[in-house]
Amino acid sequence: MLSAFSNTMRIPELRARILFTFGIVFVCRLLAAVPTPGVDTVALHEFMQQVRAMAGGSFVGLFDLFSGGALENCAVGALGVMPYISASIILQLMTAVVPTLERLSREGESGREKITQYTRYLTVLLCIVQGYAMAVTLENPAALGIQRDIVLNPGIGFRLMSVLTMTTGTLMLMWLGEQITERGIGNGMSLIITIGIISALPSAIQASINMFKPIDGVAQFGAFHLIGLLLLVFFVTAAVVAVTQAQRKIPVQYAKRVVGRKVYGGQSTYMPLRVNYSGVMPIIFAQAILMFPTKLFSMIPGPFFQQLAAAFNYGTFTYNTIYALMILFFSYFWVATQFNPIQIADDLKKYGGYVPGIRPGKPTAEFLDRAMTRITLAGAIFLAVIAVFPAILAQQFRVPWIVAHFFGGTSLLIIVGVMLDTIRQIESHLVMRYYDGFLKKGRLRGRAK
Repeated sequence: MLSAFSNTMRIPELRARILFTFGIVFVCRLLAAVPTPGVDTVALHEFMQQVRAMAGGSFVGLFDLFSGGALENCAVGALGVMPYISASIILQLMTAVVPTLERLSREGESGREKITQYTRYLTVLLCIVQGYAMAVTLENPAALGIQRDIVLNPGIGFRLMSVLTMTTGTLMLMWLGEQITERGIGNGMSLIITIGIISALPSAIQASINMFKPIDGVAQFGAFHLIGLLLLVFFVTAAVVAVTQAQRKIPVQYAKRVVGRKVYGGQSTYMPLRVNYSGVMPIIFAQAILMFPTKLFSMIPGPFFQQLAAAFNYGTFTYNTIYALMILFFSYFWVATQFNPIQIADDLKKYGGYVPGIRPGKPTAEFLDRAMTRITLAGAIFLAVIAVFPAILAQQFRVPWIVAHFFGGTSLLIIVGVMLDTIRQIESHLVMRYYDGFLKKGRLRGRAK
């Protein structure tokens, strides 16, 4: 593996892509550090510290996580790439139900370019709405529980300036992400989110060190806890990698076809069905929905509704149970909207492919649907366990949230998924130049130039 890392610098094209990616990442971190004019960043920083101390289960905590700490500074890139991700998700879901978008998705490159254009338009609209809502919220610090003013000169001028600044910052990040995709390595948008999450790692390490420092001569955590945490990091990460890579291989046989003097088909291959087909999306959907009940119930007077609000607090048994059930639901919902067994069966039949032992057409579609339903259950249960695990660490074992969220949940799934994709991108360049990849397979041997 060390040899593979050294080989990445020997290929001029790959070296240029890696250095270009590092340069773009540096610019993205600058956008997360430059504050929006007219904001008292000290007061906002104090509030964000309180949010992190409350285990990060609020909407503000999740938003700050995906923005890479830019929200804490009310930076130019405070909205991050979340508006673009939200627009992409909305268009993906609408593609399954809107016939016009479904036809565009089947038109190849031209159709995808049209959908990408619609995604950008929707991103601008979401940026305007979210930027204005953020500006109004900052002008009313009492709603956030802050006793001091955050905005120095509130009014329509500040709101317009904030909307323009944050929208421009998000569009800039979106363009930088596309540049990473085209001229760098990996998926640019995912890489920007991952770098934002990893930016909290130094603070997590410092918080981990503070866990073992004695307070009034008594240490809350000892050597046994340290060994346990290290083992947890290893096994949880290994489990996430295994399930992320896990797939069921459906054998597919193509019949021979004679076209002129050429013979096509006749080979055997397989169709990979991913166990975790929905990725991190069910966790994001469930988190976004469960952030509202506590706020809504707390606004209704009466002891009953206050008890309901307390029951839906982050980390409680009620919250974790409903959270896990919603992840199961959204896992199947995402598969139902994105996985089309009828279309796959029709495409196989069109090109002369079939699953051995299964008749082409409707029986193949039913077989694929049944297989996907079964493996989705395993993936959904795994997602639910991984999502609830950080809350258990934070609430039951008093591990600081900034440390606990690296043990599972959205953060770990995104980091593992993006890192695996980036390694595959780099490895493809190495294999094309006859170098061994990160995992030697015994087929190719490296050369010195």
